[in-house]
Amino acid sequence: MQTQPETTPETKPLLVALVGPTATGKTALAIALAERLRAAGHLVEAISADSRQIYRLMDIATAKPTPTERALLPHHLIDVVWPDQSYSLAEYQRDALAAIADLHARGGLPLLVGGTGLYVRAVVDGLAIPEVAPNPELRAHLEAEAASQGAKAQHARLATLDPIAAANIAPTNVRRVIRALEVCMLTGQPFSAQQGKRPTPYRSLLLGLNMDRAALYSRADARIDAMLAAGLVAETEGLLARGYGWELPSMSSLGYREIGAYLRGEMTLAEAVERFKLATHAYIRRQLTWFRPDTRITWLDAAQPTEALADAAMEMIEGEAA
Repeated sequence: MQTQPETTPETKPLLVALVGPTATGKTALAIALAERLRAAGHLVEAISADSRQIYRLMDIATAKPTPTERALLPHHLIDVVWPDQSYSLAEYQRDALAAIADLHARGGLPLLVGGTGLYVRAVVDGLAIPEVAPNPELRAHLEAEAASQGAKAQHARLATLDPIAAANIAPTNVRRVIRALEVCMLTGQPFSAQQGKRPTPYRSLLLGLNMDRAALYSRADARIDAMLAAGLVAETEGLLARGYGWELPSMSSLGYREIGAYLRGEMTLAEAVERFKLATHAYIRRQLTWFRPDTRITWLDAAQPTEALADAAMEMIEGEAA
């Protein structure tokens, strides 16, 4: 009887992840890198790792790749659901793994591109995600409690039920706190005890983009100004006109949340834009807090020209494949 050859880490197909904070140029690098990889004979497609680009109709504030960019590099897991639909981490992981497996089966090289740390880990580390279906009634009750008692009270409750999960989830991340509470209460077990890692059928090369903090803030601010010029206010008004309310998780996304405050008359447009910029700076800090401890990431200076970054990334990919 013939036996199958043993799979080793060196023989597993490659997954390249381009990660880092917002506004560092991950999409531009992915497109430039794909051009080089195709010239070397590779089939290349991107898998988005962005928890906001999953929403249809929400294009500008999410910095979604444009139709032109997506024509240059096909992207999976963009425009997956409508703004009033849910899409869990487990669903994202399932769909991302399926897209990666399909591309590997076609002899291709997948590029995982994005700055949502939990999405990246779900794919790169094969996170074991609790398969607990959302309970709308319980979730609504917990959300009402968070609104009346405050986010810190819910986080303290989680600390009692699951200190490990509480230590790893910021009190301000109300959605994640509520999800952890939901899993604890529905299963009777700590949320953290139901998480872990599973072997992945591929090996990963992680490349990160970062740059001087002040320069990155300036770049992010300029991009927000461009979003306003591209019609962010009109896009937000269009979402409202279609019946998507402020209570939806999608409408709490960066940009839509701040423009919403302007549209409700709670602040001027200038104040909303300033709040959007400051919130983006805070988001950048949270992203870096997430990615920095991962010693597997090779960091590249995002201040360099995209072509130089693509050359450096290509050299590392070729070294990994050698």
